[in-house]
Amino acid sequence: MEKQHYLKLIEQELNTAPWFVQEFYQAKATVPLSSATLYQYLTEYRRFFTWLISEGLTSATAPTDIQIDELANLKKETVELYKSALLNQTKLTGARGSRSHPTINRSLNALSSLFKYLTEDTEDDQGEAYFDRNVMHKIALVRTNETYATRAANLKDQLMLGSTDHDYLDFIANHYIEVLTPAQRRYFLRDRQRDLAINALLLGSGLRVSEAANADKRQLNLSTGTISVVRKGGQQDTVPIAPWTLPYIEDYLSNRKNLYHPTNQDHALFLSRYRGQASRMQANSIEKMVAKYSAAFNIRITPHKLRHTLASKLYLATKNEQLVATQLGQNSTSATGLYTHIIDDEQRKGLKKM
Repeated sequence: MEKQHYLKLIEQELNTAPWFVQEFYQAKATVPLSSATLYQYLTEYRRFFTWLISEGLTSATAPTDIQIDELANLKKETVELYKSALLNQTKLTGARGSRSHPTINRSLNALSSLFKYLTEDTEDDQGEAYFDRNVMHKIALVRTNETYATRAANLKDQLMLGSTDHDYLDFIANHYIEVLTPAQRRYFLRDRQRDLAINALLLGSGLRVSEAANADKRQLNLSTGTISVVRKGGQQDTVPIAPWTLPYIEDYLSNRKNLYHPTNQDHALFLSRYRGQASRMQANSIEKMVAKYSAAFNIRITPHKLRHTLASKLYLATKNEQLVATQLGQNSTSATGLYTHIIDDEQRKGLKKM
């Protein structure tokens, strides 16, 4: 299982982490944050500590030797230098700035989470936080050099708007088999209903790929057309599913047992067969599956773009950013402005009247 894979990686990271990072992990693992998120946080801390050592900004010779007092007294200038180092590293590798900024901001957000924990959520022998000064409050995230309109224009061609999402599922159901060899058809025919159900669920709910992969069968309620998932940050959420996608999911569930022969312990909603046994389908397998079908459909897409598709079409139908944010499991509308630019043609109509 993917969770077990991440737990092994997390164990390796913890073996080289300072005690306060190990404590942070134990606290956040009970929230719970996902194993994938926690692993990403731990790798970011190792990267930061390794940078401090390489720059001679600490007397420690290994990340495990970093002292908590060094974080308490960390200067804003030092963190700004680290941010600059990340930016320069991106430039050297030739990555476009608009693509690298979210990655850098994930690094900064990971550090912010650690500092928030150490300054607000910890308690020493006197009942006080380990230290008070949170230098990350003074660090701004990297701003993208593209406007919403530019980002929307670049994204729009990668979405399945109009009737394209319906056509995509019809292609998988009825036409993809035409490009396969006889040997490939055997596995496709076994997995077709499952693959249709996964694509339909992503298009009909806007779930993240990890949320779909981690979902259990009992969390799906076809009578209400909803699925319960654990969002980022460990929050439980009940997500409505677009009615037009439910028949694909129902077809899969009616054949799930005959196709994959699960035991009573196989609770995963989406299964695969490995060495003759049922197992949970992993997020990376879903990503490869979506890439395979969408490439054959001539719109190379990712599960995250299916999420963008749902958000854009929902905004088109409702013109309500808050509803879109709620559907996506976001606590604010700060990230939904992009969708208004993707489908809002008012600006273009205004220009035509000039």
